[in-house]
Amino acid sequence: MGCMTSQATLHRMVMPGQTCPYGLKAKHLLKRRGFTVDDRWLTTRAEVDAFKADHGVQTTPQVFIDGVRIGGYDDLRRHFGLTVADPDAVSYRPVIALFAMTALMALAASFAAFGNAFTIQAGEWFISFSMVVLALLKLQDLGKFATMFLNYDLLARRWVPYATIYPFAEGLAGVLMTAHALPWLSIPVALFIGGIGAVSVFKAVYIDKRELKCACVGGSSRVPLGFVSLTENLAMVGMALWMLWTLV
Repeated sequence: MGCMTSQATLHRMVMPGQTCPYGLKAKHLLKRRGFTVDDRWLTTRAEVDAFKADHGVQTTPQVFIDGVRIGGYDDLRRHFGLTVADPDAVSYRPVIALFAMTALMALAASFAAFGNAFTIQAGEWFISFSMVVLALLKLQDLGKFATMFLNYDLLARRWVPYATIYPFAEGLAGVLMTAHALPWLSIPVALFIGGIGAVSVFKAVYIDKRELKCACVGGSSRVPLGFVSLTENLAMVGMALWMLWTLV
C-alpha cells in the first residue's frame, strides 16, 4: 500500500531497563518506508496504562498515520502489504538452517584438519554434528520434547522413560562418532534409536496418515512430521552402518 504522507506518530514503551522490541521494529519499518517518525515514549507504567485506556487498545506500540490509528507492529506490516508470521504455521526453516550450519561446520573442520573441505571425514562429521545439535535442541526443554515425541514414537508409547532417554542417547552417539571413539557403543545406539525412529515416523505419516509436528528440533517445533524426521533417523542408521563397515 502506498504512503500518502511522510509523517507518522509512534507511541512506544521505553522505560528504564525495558524497551519494547516491537516499538523498535515499528520505528525501523516506518523509516524504511520513508516516514519521518514522531517518536513518543511512554516512560512509566502509569503512562502506558493511561495511553491504553485513552485509545482503547490492549498493547503498545501504536502507530498513527494521518491521524488514523494503524495499530501495532503486525498491523503496520499489514498496512504496508507485508506478510505477518503465523505462530501456528508449519515451517521447514529451522531444519534447513540447522543442516546448513552443520554442513558448513563439517566443511570448516575438514579444511582445518586436512587442508581440504571436501573429504569423507567431512561427510561423517556432518552427520555426527547434526546429531549433536539436534540432541541439544531437544534438551533445551526435555519435557516438551518428550510430550511431542510420545505422539508417534512406538517405543516411547510403550515405555514412557524412553522419550526422556532418547536425546541423551542421540547426543552421546553423535559425540562418540565425531571422535571415532567407543564404536562398540555408538554404533548400536545409533542403529537402535535411528531404526525405531524411522519405523515410527513411517508408520505415523505414511501408514496412519497422521498430521503431526516433528519433535526432531525440540518440543516447540513447527516442523511437520514426515520426510525430515525420516531422513534424520535414516541418516543415523546409515552413519552407524558406514562406521561398522569401516571397522570390518
